[in-house]
Amino acid sequence: MAQRASFASRYGPWAVVTGASSGIGAEFARQLVGRGLAVVLVARRRERLEALGADLHAAHGAEVRVVVSDLAGSDGVANLVAAVADLDVGLLVNNAGVGLKGRLIDLDAGVLRRLVEVNCQAPLALAHGFGRRLVDRGKGGIIMVASTGGFQALPWSAAYGASKGFDLLLGEALAVELRADGVDVLTLAPGGTDTEGPMNTGVDPAKVPGKLMAVEPVVRAALDGLGRRTLVIPGAGNRAAAWATRLVPRAVAARAAGRIMRRVIS
Repeated sequence: MAQRASFASRYGPWAVVTGASSGIGAEFARQLVGRGLAVVLVARRRERLEALGADLHAAHGAEVRVVVSDLAGSDGVANLVAAVADLDVGLLVNNAGVGLKGRLIDLDAGVLRRLVEVNCQAPLALAHGFGRRLVDRGKGGIIMVASTGGFQALPWSAAYGASKGFDLLLGEALAVELRADGVDVLTLAPGGTDTEGPMNTGVDPAKVPGKLMAVEPVVRAALDGLGRRTLVIPGAGNRAAAWATRLVPRAVAARAAGRIMRRVIS
């Protein structure tokens, strides 16, 4: 109980979770409510957000606000920041993301642009928009959801891997910049996770090396590490694979990643 109160005092009373309609984002909302925070659920799918919000309120009596926003839109981030201007936000979870598989030159240019807007531009703008508020209050946190795919070039998922490398480096830099201001920044780099995302981009789970992790331990590792670490890679196998990329030439790591990606795309 004391640990929950301490977490809520430092990162509450409100947390903003983007990409909250499913997967890792929805699990962040569940676990944050379980730790005593109120949550702002952000995504494009209103029905899913409202259903999740009703479940959280029924189970925990939690305060929930739903904000329907397309973060790829020209005013999506500005509208989100304005929609929560009246709330004392202590935690931002930059989770919304777009996955994309296939050879880059065969993909639609508009889809590629959307990936960059959601995976790179929106987290940057939200970290900027909420970062000042957190600095002014002298405490709080930001969680950047990257990926183990951001540790090396990722052929046949080139834009996605590059975008997650952006998130990884942005989060690690902000952890240094904001530490003295009392703001904890953690970058979460999951490996393959059991969500609808991989399947929606054509990944065959049966061909993924190792077992896909459940969302619950992925999110728990991030929240347990917040304020203690600046990078969390859930799963021993994922950590080993991520660190192994530092031991070989980058071209070798890229070729190895490319072989895996070609195998798992159905």
